[in-house]
Amino acid sequence: MQALIEVTLPVFLVIGFGYLAVWRGYFTDAGVDGLMKFTQGFAIPCLLFRAISTLDLSASLDIGLLTSFYAGSASCFVLGLTGARFIFGRAPEDAVAIGFAALFANTVLLGLPIMERAYGIAALEPAFAIIAFHAAFCYGLGITTMEITRSRGGGWSSTARAVGRAMFRNALMIGIGLGFVVNLSGIGLPGALVEAIDLMIRAALPAALFGLGGVLVRYRPEGDLREISWVIFLSLLVHPGVAWLLATQVFALPLEQLRAAVVIAAMAPGVNTYVFASIYGRGMRVAASSVLAGTLISILSVTAWLAILP
Repeated sequence: MQALIEVTLPVFLVIGFGYLAVWRGYFTDAGVDGLMKFTQGFAIPCLLFRAISTLDLSASLDIGLLTSFYAGSASCFVLGLTGARFIFGRAPEDAVAIGFAALFANTVLLGLPIMERAYGIAALEPAFAIIAFHAAFCYGLGITTMEITRSRGGGWSSTARAVGRAMFRNALMIGIGLGFVVNLSGIGLPGALVEAIDLMIRAALPAALFGLGGVLVRYRPEGDLREISWVIFLSLLVHPGVAWLLATQVFALPLEQLRAAVVIAAMAPGVNTYVFASIYGRGMRVAASSVLAGTLISILSVTAWLAILP
């Protein structure tokens, strides 16, 4: 167990350093915003572009791997939405935002560094296969459901436009899309460009983790305890549990894919859950508090899942 804690603890310590720096005033909110804009808008899209452009698609895009992860993801969205609506009595739009908080795992900022520390850089290939579809799947499902809910079943053309705008304005989606273009076309990139992209990549995850800690200072946990607990339960236990069940009992995935499906599924809600809630002005307090509390609790839950896995 000590070895597993040594795998996860450095990742959360970097987040803690960012939190402490902003909390004590050594790093400003404006600095955090700039750092997150750099990582989310430039460095991480470069990371995803490079990974997808060099990914062995025929070997990595396994239907069992993707189904194991995304069936659990979709299940948490449905359970989060229905629980918020019918158990906790929230308005329909609030319920969608809460469902999205249970849907969107922090696959990049937490998932990738923990996978790399636990299993080595070679283990990231199936993780990148999952992440390649993550933003598109989550935003597509969340925005479509929210727009249908708001229009009460009407306005399919406006719904499609809203989903399309969200996809094409998302820097992560642009990086992933360009990666697929380069991969499928076989275009060779100039060596100097590759070196420049690799320089950006080296800064991506450490800077993003530090920035995430700074962002979490803003998310004060308050109120809505039942809804927040429900989101965290779904994110940290149900999602990886469904992924583990499907990966082992239905698809019998190889060990590398089993690890990727479960560990990436076990991540806490990502900052994008609050971004989504802010777009619609619904469920923001639940989303923000779920990000903060889920990230703290995941120190223990992720360590437990690593202990369960072979």
